[in-house]
Amino acid sequence: MNRQGNGWISDWLEGLGRITLLAREAFFSLRTLRVSWRDLIYQIYFIGVKSQSVVLITGAFTGMVLGAQTYFQFHKVKMDTATLAVVSVSMCSELGPVLTGLMVAGRVGAAIAAELGTMRVTEQIDALRTLATHPVDYLVVPRLLALHIAMPLLTVEAIALGICSGYVVGVFLLGIDPVYSWVNMVRYTGGTDVMMGLIKSVIFGGIIALVGCYKGMSCGEGAEGVGRATTEAVVYSSIAILISNFFLTLSLTRLLNTL
Repeated sequence: MNRQGNGWISDWLEGLGRITLLAREAFFSLRTLRVSWRDLIYQIYFIGVKSQSVVLITGAFTGMVLGAQTYFQFHKVKMDTATLAVVSVSMCSELGPVLTGLMVAGRVGAAIAAELGTMRVTEQIDALRTLATHPVDYLVVPRLLALHIAMPLLTVEAIALGICSGYVVGVFLLGIDPVYSWVNMVRYTGGTDVMMGLIKSVIFGGIIALVGCYKGMSCGEGAEGVGRATTEAVVYSSIAILISNFFLTLSLTRLLNTL
């Protein structure tokens, strides 16, 4: 048991070190702008445009459910008009970036790991090295940069649609006063809430890209290795998003409140 436990810990630390080195290489490559702009535009389209339907549906129904549940509780203490404010703050700072990150991790993270894993199994990554093309420059950087660009835009869409859907449910289905709801939302939703959500979305995009690229480029041989890498990319990136969200909430709240 001790040997198995130590082996698991050493494997986890080794993987953490390798993904850190991958992030370091990608960062230095970004500084020199050694990126294929054609691949970058395609990745923005694949990640951003094609993920809109999933993200918008998630944001809309999350806002509806949150608005309804908040109303049911606030109605007991006659605070109906504060419902939209809770929906707005929650969507901007927490639910918007987190749920967008989880949806994109499930769709894009799996696709990245499967694509790069297939390239590794078929030795296409080794062929890039023989052609004097750095795999990080050609494969990792366009995906990393595209996720950094697309994630804030997708998060903004999810936040806006979530607030609008919460407003529709609260006003037209539950009968909340629209004027006071809107005034309370504007009063209690600050710029720090929006900024927190955008900062989180950028960090979550980096997590999805790095985990997906690392798992794809280090997968095992054969179809089984590609499938395992795809599953691990989604699971690990989702867990990393949820864990980092807690620490980001604590640190960003203190930082933004001091500015």
